[in-house]
Amino acid sequence: MYYAYVLKSKNFEYYYKGHCTDLVKRLEQHNSGMTVSIRPYIPFEVVYFEEFESLNEAIKREKYFKSSHGRKFLKQKLMP
Repeated sequence: MYYAYVLKSKNFEYYYKGHCTDLVKRLEQHNSGMTVSIRPYIPFEVVYFEEFESLNEAIKREKYFKSSHGRKFLKQKLMP
C-alpha cells in the first residue's frame, strides 16, 4: 500500500503534504526531525490520508494536494 498524506503542526498553522509506504513510520520520522525543512514546526499529527495501490497514484495525489484545487479540497475536508 501507498499513502498520500497531510500532516498538521500541533503548534502552528502549518500543513505538510507527502507520500509514503508506512504512514506510522513516516510520522515518527517527521517528528524526530529527520526532515530538516520542517523541524521548526514539530510535532505533527496526521490530519488526512488516502490509500493507493501504486506509487504513481500516491505521488499524483500528493501533487494534487499541493495545487490550488487540492488546497481548496483539503480546506473543505479539514475545516468543520
